[in-house]
Amino acid sequence: MLDRMTWWCTGVRWHAEGRPALGWYAPGREPRESAPEYGAVLAFRARGGRRCLGVWRGGRWTPCPVGAGVAARATRGQCEECARVDRAHSVAADTFADDPRPYHVYVAWFGPDVVKVGITRVARGGTRLLEQGAVAYSWLGRGPLMAARRTEELLRTALGVPDRIPYARKRALRARLPPPAERARELAELHRRASGLGGWPESLERLPYACVDHGEVFGLALGQATGVVGELVDGGAVAGTLVGAAGPDLHLEVREGAGRGGVVVVDGRVLSGWRLEAVAEGAGVTVPVRGIPAVQGGLF
Repeated sequence: MLDRMTWWCTGVRWHAEGRPALGWYAPGREPRESAPEYGAVLAFRARGGRRCLGVWRGGRWTPCPVGAGVAARATRGQCEECARVDRAHSVAADTFADDPRPYHVYVAWFGPDVVKVGITRVARGGTRLLEQGAVAYSWLGRGPLMAARRTEELLRTALGVPDRIPYARKRALRARLPPPAERARELAELHRRASGLGGWPESLERLPYACVDHGEVFGLALGQATGVVGELVDGGAVAGTLVGAAGPDLHLEVREGAGRGGVVVVDGRVLSGWRLEAVAEGAGVTVPVRGIPAVQGGLF
């Protein structure tokens, strides 16, 4: 079981206004978060092992009943049983067909010719798109859950676009993005094609094109990242200046001679379930860092 006196990281989260934060959890206490600004130092050392924190439901954590261990490289900070419970209660599982809340249907742009369609609750605003690391997006429609689901499937089939894109590909694409005007033009064309399709459910309201670009919010005017932190190790440090964030990724500028120089991307998904303690900025990066694959042509 988890120590009630210890705070455990729950990973990167986003607020609708475009502000990334790190979440923290201790059994029996109210969840906390810290929100470092761009330009601030982010420096920590991992301690102990990585543990499953349980399931987030109804604004609180239901602890993992056995405090199971989680592999350092796993991008989901849960044991298999808690992950199964989480999936069973997600919108993607289609177990809430009678959900009365309205949903948005959206088209999201991640790079040239790499787009997806999806749905998110209207009440969440654009938070889901920030979490996914979408460089730009536009709403397509708004309506009941099942109408939004049917529209999503219609558009995915008719336009030949996926509902999921591997995150490593999103990261690679962000290293070489065209200017905002070019990505807006591609998104506008996709919106036009989607809006011109027949077969939309009558209960779904079609929405006009309005591009939201996250380039500035993410801080994407950065140099090429030198690598990505995809796992932590007990005693390993990560220290640098936060210069950007996109989806779960934190972009840290690390001083030369501090373990690794340049911009290093920390995959925030692997932070969940670790105890992190503060260290000095000069601690550098002493955890495994792997290269970022070059962008390949085509979607698949």
